[in-house]
Amino acid sequence: MAIVSSLLCSCSRFVSPSRLRLRELAVCRRIRWLSSPAPRCYSPATSESQLDRLSSGLERYKDLQKCFKKRLRATYSRISNIAEQSSVCGHHHVYFVEADGIYRVNRGQDNPEPEQVLDLGRVSAEEEEEKKKMTGYNNEGTIQKLHWAVQRVRLSPGEKYLAATIKTKDREEPRCVIVRLGDGRSPPLMLDDVFSFEWASDQVLFYTTLEGLRCSRVFRLDLTSGGARISSVMEETRPDVFVEVSQSRDRRVLTINCNSRSSSEVLLVDTATPTLEPVLVQPRLQNLLYHVEHWRGRLIILTNTAPGQEYQVVQAPLSEPSLASWVPLFTPGLGTAVKDMEVVGDHCVVIARVPAGELVLIVVPLARPKEAYTVQLPSWACAIETKRPGLADENNMFQFLISSPVHPPVPCHLHPQDGLLLSGTGDGASPEKQGNYFTTRLEACSQDHTAVPVTVLHAAPVEHLKAAPLLVHVYGAYGRDLSMEFSPEKRLLLEYGWALAYCHVRGGGEGGLSWHRQARVEGKQRGVEDLLACLALLFSSGVSSPSLAALTSCSAGAVAVGALCNTQPHLMQAVTLQSPFLDVLGTMEDPALPLTVEEREEWGDLAANPQHRLSIASYCPLHNITPQRYPSMLLTAYRGDARVPLAGVLKYWERLKEAAHTHSTSHPAAECEPKRHLVLNVQPGADHLGPDDLEQTLDEVALQLAFLYTELGLDPPLAPHRRRRRRSASN
Repeated sequence: MAIVSSLLCSCSRFVSPSRLRLRELAVCRRIRWLSSPAPRCYSPATSESQLDRLSSGLERYKDLQKCFKKRLRATYSRISNIAEQSSVCGHHHVYFVEADGIYRVNRGQDNPEPEQVLDLGRVSAEEEEEKKKMTGYNNEGTIQKLHWAVQRVRLSPGEKYLAATIKTKDREEPRCVIVRLGDGRSPPLMLDDVFSFEWASDQVLFYTTLEGLRCSRVFRLDLTSGGARISSVMEETRPDVFVEVSQSRDRRVLTINCNSRSSSEVLLVDTATPTLEPVLVQPRLQNLLYHVEHWRGRLIILTNTAPGQEYQVVQAPLSEPSLASWVPLFTPGLGTAVKDMEVVGDHCVVIARVPAGELVLIVVPLARPKEAYTVQLPSWACAIETKRPGLADENNMFQFLISSPVHPPVPCHLHPQDGLLLSGTGDGASPEKQGNYFTTRLEACSQDHTAVPVTVLHAAPVEHLKAAPLLVHVYGAYGRDLSMEFSPEKRLLLEYGWALAYCHVRGGGEGGLSWHRQARVEGKQRGVEDLLACLALLFSSGVSSPSLAALTSCSAGAVAVGALCNTQPHLMQAVTLQSPFLDVLGTMEDPALPLTVEEREEWGDLAANPQHRLSIASYCPLHNITPQRYPSMLLTAYRGDARVPLAGVLKYWERLKEAAHTHSTSHPAAECEPKRHLVLNVQPGADHLGPDDLEQTLDEVALQLAFLYTELGLDPPLAPHRRRRRRSASN
């Protein structure tokens, strides 16, 4: 069901980078729910050459960047055949994505020859030709070549059509391409600005459109012998509500999910009669969240009606779906946070995080809910990704991947009826054979005595980490867990002797819905206090030291990092921020910006509550910069990022440089201190997460590694698993 896509919509400053799907030529990324814009103070018409000149301080790292790029390429190659779930199984064929399009192979043949069903080169050529016509280019003119990447693929129930969303790096809005399978002569049908889509039948497709970073409209596409017909299904008028369509696991119903940050409303479409009006499950109530699945004519609902407004599983008859008919099936124990739910055959599989911080599966027999049982996952598992069943797949088996930042994904199969859990990679290798790494879970005591979880990944025992460089990760917003999916560069760092710490501060979702509520609006400062407590715990536990520590985050996670840099800059040597949201006050006081109204429940309503302004002003990274010695900082921004535009990052960078200059000129002793560097890396494209192309990804990651090694004074690693001595500060 993936409640993450339903509860927290794409109009947020959230970034959850999933693990890289490694291929020879490209890294394919899935749709993500990202971040919103900050105010513009630079002209959007700034030329490319002018923007190139805005990047500053990159030359210092070029040689080491080249070195790390070679190491990264070797690492990516070494783990390029890790398990993944990008293939889609039909009744007769298996479909998979390559850099140049979508292919399929016959399921019943040995060594079948792939057949291309969608040619991205053809789509690009048609788009370029259309642009030439619109802009007046003749045949001798040139126009920028477009490179499309596939995001999401759906097969119609009878495998007659394939629909896929594709996107370029220069546009926020995806395009949906619909291909009639087995008929190479028919041109594909194109739908603009499509965000989510699902087939109700072989002739009916429901979809939502993304307009100005909002999804508010649902359409139905009918494919008939007379052609294609589009009709409007519904339109949401509330600006804080995001709309998407999804499909139940048994494919009996489509759900139209209309979610704000604090309330839900779901409409049902019977796939047997998709032309009828959708049926409302429960009218919107403030602070009521719910997500719907289908089982044998009943609704299985995940909703926050448990004690403390946490999630529990309830059921209701399809004929009477409203709140008055909801009957509890499963309520988790105190401290157990529900992350997702899947209905698998006659069982509900709940993905949860227990108080110790580990992920577990709780299997609830829907006919006998009191017989629920828990399936333990490996203690190193930090992330789980569920697989959508194919058209011909059995619906009574739960397939998923488990991973950690340093453990490549491992495919797992759970048979809920007997609790049998099978795991392993395609070649029989287990994660333990791929590297002996420790996963240590700690708890830091925050200022208000709240226990804050910290996950530490390391290759050497904790007592040997005092001289190890440390990379600290944090997010803490929108009720979302800190991303801990597999990342090849994190694996490389552990091989080079680093320790990696993941601080699960309040504002995120690790501790359930209340963990988020504690650090919203006027409670935002708690996330900063939690991060400070985590750093103090790490250093007191013998994990590294401030002179060897670096912090990293992206998007809204930059708020906690930036705030801590203003108050405790001595606790870290370096910081890397990607697409950082740094001007909270300037953004939230301007209701004309695309997402300010939608995000008031997260940051505050400055127009209605003066206290919210004071709260934001107390921690806003941009508005609390003061002359002092800041850590070295690498800021990565993207020219076309509509969610965190370049303008806000530039404003922060310039004010930070001014403060650093004032400090160095007003304190004579500053001349004797090792120099800190404030580096700006401006990249092309509109993708909030950065490039899809593997070469560009390697360039960015290699630059980050070169920056960290240089600013922490580390010798470049000569070979994996060998410890490096630290260079003198004068170097």
